[in-house]
Amino acid sequence: MATGTSRRTVLSAAVAVAAGAGTLSASSALARPMLSTPEGEGVERRGKPRDVDNRFWASATDWRGGSAAGIRTVAGPRPGVGIARPRGSVDHTDPHTGRTATWEYATWTSPPHRPRVPATEVIASWNADTPAGTWLQIELRGGYSDSTSTPWLVMGRWAAGDDDIKRASVDGQSDGRSSVWTDTLAIDDTASGPRIDAYQLRLTLYRRPGTRLTPTVWRLGAMASALPDRFTVPAAEPRYARELDVPRYSQNTHIGRYPEYDNGGEAWCSPTSSQMIIEYWGRRASPQQLDWVDPDFSDPQVAHAARFSFDHQYDGCGNWPFNAAYAATYRDMNAVVTRLSSLADAERLVRVGIPVITSQSFVQEELTGAGYGTAGHLMTVVGFTTDGDVIANDPAAPTNEAVRRVYRRREFENIWLRTKRYNASGKVSSGTGGVCYLYWPERSTPLQRKVLASLGIR
Repeated sequence: MATGTSRRTVLSAAVAVAAGAGTLSASSALARPMLSTPEGEGVERRGKPRDVDNRFWASATDWRGGSAAGIRTVAGPRPGVGIARPRGSVDHTDPHTGRTATWEYATWTSPPHRPRVPATEVIASWNADTPAGTWLQIELRGGYSDSTSTPWLVMGRWAAGDDDIKRASVDGQSDGRSSVWTDTLAIDDTASGPRIDAYQLRLTLYRRPGTRLTPTVWRLGAMASALPDRFTVPAAEPRYARELDVPRYSQNTHIGRYPEYDNGGEAWCSPTSSQMIIEYWGRRASPQQLDWVDPDFSDPQVAHAARFSFDHQYDGCGNWPFNAAYAATYRDMNAVVTRLSSLADAERLVRVGIPVITSQSFVQEELTGAGYGTAGHLMTVVGFTTDGDVIANDPAAPTNEAVRRVYRRREFENIWLRTKRYNASGKVSSGTGGVCYLYWPERSTPLQRKVLASLGIR
């Protein structure tokens, strides 16, 4: 049974927290000019504006367009940024180990970006390599429609490993109008509050003092959205039938294993789904990477995915950007967190060979054949039948062989894309509004790139 906590459930809670808590002194000491946006950037010029906007910095031109302090551009087929000459050092105490260490740092700040429509939520994601002795921090500053802005807010402290720091989100960040909920910056009052009509991202790279080590980041960006509140969504007519040959892994075969990572397999829907897609693209963890896993355990790569996507603050494996960042640690892989506007978008992706990891919540009666209800669960859309029904690799299965499910199109469409729902107690709760992970290799086909670009992902 899927038992993970929905990020939308967390977002719907009301709390009062202190503004800007938990940022590193090295970053907060940087200048904070008023957020401004070049006229017309990011604005939809033709057709109806979308309610989802993606902006990712990934090209050499993108990296040169930002503001760098101690950063160099890394050339090659995957342009990125790394540390050239540190701008200073900072003592950082890891709240999850209690250890204090000194780190050199350098920063890169994106130009302001204006989403197509003023947003109520922004989710950042990134792809990076962090050798031992390095890590990075991602911050976001939102600009409101009244020309004020949020402080810099930490969207994640991340490393591919877990020896130097404990990868973690940061709780307790708010300015009284919007708050960070684990991995999502959200407007507190979407009915009468302000909207985020621009944002910037700031990347801080850290390394051990006196070394030539550096993290390398080759993709950084965010998905901004302004979805209408809705219990049901418009139906999309089926168009394409195809099933992708995606490996099948059950989270439930791992129940009781490594409970320090989100209570074991019982709540590993997100990393289990991620691992299925990583292997679909022909990537696997090496025997050396898996030598920490008990040799008596089957599918050790699933435990590996859980450990290295685990958020030590959230205390779970369900941090959306951390799963994407984990997937991107594999050779030449790209990964983003976004939203899709309809099931038709998922069909187009599957048609060109790109599976879609979807996030949804539902009571048992809402998804025929699932056999469970959940406040938040990840599964992978791997195909569509000739009738348009959804073929999903659902990790909430008793065995690997039972992972493949066929779900009714209209039911799946609604539980995934809606923003409001009634929970098992009959109370109004939140839905994910089409959140998904997309993973694809650097050497993708022209058709795959075309479909991704149509969704604003380049």
